[in-house]
Amino acid sequence: MATRIERQFAGRPLVIETGKIARQAHGSVTVQFGETMVLCTAVAQENPTNLPFFPLTIEYRERTYAAGKIPGGYIKREGRPSDKEILSARVVDRPLRPLFPEGFLHETQIFIYVISADQENDADVLAVVGSSLALNMSKIPFNDPVAAVRIGRIQGQWVLNPTFQQLDYSDLDIVVAGTDSAILMVEGGALEIPEEVIAEGLLIAHEGIKELIGIQRELLSQLEKPEEMPWTPKLTEPSFAERVISAASGGIRDALRIAGKHERAAAVSAVKTQVKATFEEEALAGGIDMGGLLKETEKREMREMILNEGVRADGRTVDQVRDITIDLGILPRAHGSALFTRGQTQSLGVVTLGTPADEQRYETIDSMTEQTKSFMLHYNFPPFSTGEAKPMRGTSRREIGHGSLAERALTAVLPAYEEFPYTVRIVSDIMESNGSSSMATVCSGSLAMMQAGVPLRAACAGVAMGLIKEGERVAVLTDILGSEDALGDMDFKVAGTRDGVTSIQMDIKIQGLTLEIMREALTRAQKARLHILDEMDKAISQASTELSVYAPRIITVKINPSKIGEIIGPKGKTIRGIQEATGATINVEDDGTITISSPGGEGGERARKMISAITEEPEVGKIYEGVVKSTTSFGAFVEIIPGTEGLCHISELQDDRTEKTEDVVKKGDVISVKLLAIDEKGRLRLSRKAALVELAGGAA
Repeated sequence: MATRIERQFAGRPLVIETGKIARQAHGSVTVQFGETMVLCTAVAQENPTNLPFFPLTIEYRERTYAAGKIPGGYIKREGRPSDKEILSARVVDRPLRPLFPEGFLHETQIFIYVISADQENDADVLAVVGSSLALNMSKIPFNDPVAAVRIGRIQGQWVLNPTFQQLDYSDLDIVVAGTDSAILMVEGGALEIPEEVIAEGLLIAHEGIKELIGIQRELLSQLEKPEEMPWTPKLTEPSFAERVISAASGGIRDALRIAGKHERAAAVSAVKTQVKATFEEEALAGGIDMGGLLKETEKREMREMILNEGVRADGRTVDQVRDITIDLGILPRAHGSALFTRGQTQSLGVVTLGTPADEQRYETIDSMTEQTKSFMLHYNFPPFSTGEAKPMRGTSRREIGHGSLAERALTAVLPAYEEFPYTVRIVSDIMESNGSSSMATVCSGSLAMMQAGVPLRAACAGVAMGLIKEGERVAVLTDILGSEDALGDMDFKVAGTRDGVTSIQMDIKIQGLTLEIMREALTRAQKARLHILDEMDKAISQASTELSVYAPRIITVKINPSKIGEIIGPKGKTIRGIQEATGATINVEDDGTITISSPGGEGGERARKMISAITEEPEVGKIYEGVVKSTTSFGAFVEIIPGTEGLCHISELQDDRTEKTEDVVKKGDVISVKLLAIDEKGRLRLSRKAALVELAGGAA
């Protein structure tokens, strides 16, 4: 029997229904907001895996039928997930994952279909609400409702779940997820918004989250929840665990104080190997996971060192940024390049400038028309960056997520397209990694663009904050290491300029964070960001005024749209002729905007002049360089503008009497003529004689 609940949320109808679709799933629900609808299902395998981690998979798929569209291309069906689908799946995954019980190792899959798209409301926040409900109504052990909202701000007014149209006028776009008592995840971007405004927005978002959770609880109260599926965490006999911890703690504690990443890891590994050998037989007999027990020992020792002494593995204090080095222009043929190194994390940022033809074109169910992007950032994380050898199987979800975060941060400081009409691609190749490589990407990308001559509104930098929390003992960490990310409780990335935040992302591993802790993290992140920007300013304080000699030159011309046909010519003959003659690439928009790009400035300028000549209106009194198209007994017809001819009467060829036109000019000659008049029929009267006098400095 179907159960349905309908409420108003953020000024629009919210409809939640279960018991109608996908009833064989362990939990299934549809969530509709406006006319956007998602189907969310949750299923868990009956038997546990032998994996040392919780195997949770989130699949988010947009059906093109949701928007009344048929997939493009030759294969008319949906293929691999798009970047948007992957990013939306991550939005669902990150707030849910920390709420599953420790030790639950049954493979679990949450599958989300976007089945209706009204092109006004984004489905990603609905997917969090639906996934939470699907889990809470199922037999899967998950007993804490979660919700997500999007916040925007238009002219200083907060907007909950703004439409796509409203977001065009918003100075921030942030997704916040949480329980009714704490925030679990933050993801979004802003236009240089101060930290205190961000904190205010999080408070507004949390009120919306609590309202949605109240609606969830109302629906769940009407359902008969099945008995929780049987599962048993792997338990270690306490006395055995105590002996292992006692044997390992001292050695691990000493090893954690070694500054170098690989040296520290080797020392910790040596201690673990020795302890494993000591207890191997006993562990095997009892089916005990020695690896997990020793990892927990390492985690505890690292956390206690920070909480008790305020000292980190590499010797820094909790609020200290690692040493920074910057090398600019290290790639001779790239349009812009920067090697940014912070401690043992290193990003090679490389900028390529392209033309409008290089824009990325893509389709989405959130718009009926094809979309374009003139700014792209691609993040690559090769295994050698961590000293490992692993198979490469295409772009990972992590790479897409980190690239999107850095792209969002830098988008906010790009110049207006009208000011800099280039397609810009940044590639960040991570050469070394020991924490916060996405924020290093923001720094290298900003530096590389400035070195390339992209007139950024401001330099942009980023830093990752961490957290160690044991009861009331709390330590917020600045510029975290990889181990502090892995063994800590939070990864809070904040990017921005001196004036404010441009991108933010927070993931946690505990049951939520208070706003007080988040405010402290934002304050410390701001201090660290200003320090990093100071270091970046030492390398380059403003964008280069010269583009690379290898970068294309772009000229933008605005013409009357009625002249577009003359530029194109019959079957494209005219525009092809200009491109062949100049080597330039020409793009014509419907509004009369013409973009001319060429490897060097000379070809582009020649193309501009040719286009100007075609679109130019004849001006009486102006001197033109024209081509003699034909001669007659009474004068010569001269083309002064492509497609526009006038008559230079035989009496206007020279001062002296002219017996025969061909005595002065012949077909094909290029001559200077002055436009004397245009009659009522549009005919042009030209004078070579007057042009020569004027050019010689005399009177016409």
